[in-house]
Amino acid sequence: MKYIFSILTVATLLVSCQKENNLKNDPFLIAQHKIGKLTNTVQLYQLDSIYKQDSIVKRIAGDEFLNTSNQIDIYDKAGNKLLVLEAEHEFDSTSTIKNIEVIDTRFHTEGDLKPKGYFIDIKKNYPISKINNTLSSAVVFVDSIGAYFTIDKKELSSEYKFDTDIKIEADKIPDSARIKNFWITWDKNH
Repeated sequence: MKYIFSILTVATLLVSCQKENNLKNDPFLIAQHKIGKLTNTVQLYQLDSIYKQDSIVKRIAGDEFLNTSNQIDIYDKAGNKLLVLEAEHEFDSTSTIKNIEVIDTRFHTEGDLKPKGYFIDIKKNYPISKINNTLSSAVVFVDSIGAYFTIDKKELSSEYKFDTDIKIEADKIPDSARIKNFWITWDKNH
């Protein structure tokens, strides 16, 4: 009996270590101060070496036709858009990344929260810090992972659709409401 218990204990430890190791090496894992290959200390000049197998497209601030700031789009080698990065300081190659829009659905948290997921994925895995009511979206903040999500007001009851003054409570957002945008912020002021 002692022998079987010892074998089960060792097997459980090995499986736990293997799962933890797989998560550490997952190129699509979102964790505190980390998303895939990026950390909050990566500087812009390092992006070329981090994404040497992928494509990087830099958009310059002031392009009124694209309505963009100093954004950097990351595409995988198949041409799929992965991330949109926003630098802390424009035109500074030593700047770190301030905001990341997570586009590709392969990115996920340990709680399996991912872009285009559902509100229930947020609610069941993370404490909601606050919800802002904007003109077209509910913005859900999850400070524990430095993230915020937008949910289109079309997903909410009609009372919220045209009024930005009404406070939106988490229990008023349907579990089936689709996440429209998934942002990670490494802003030092957030």
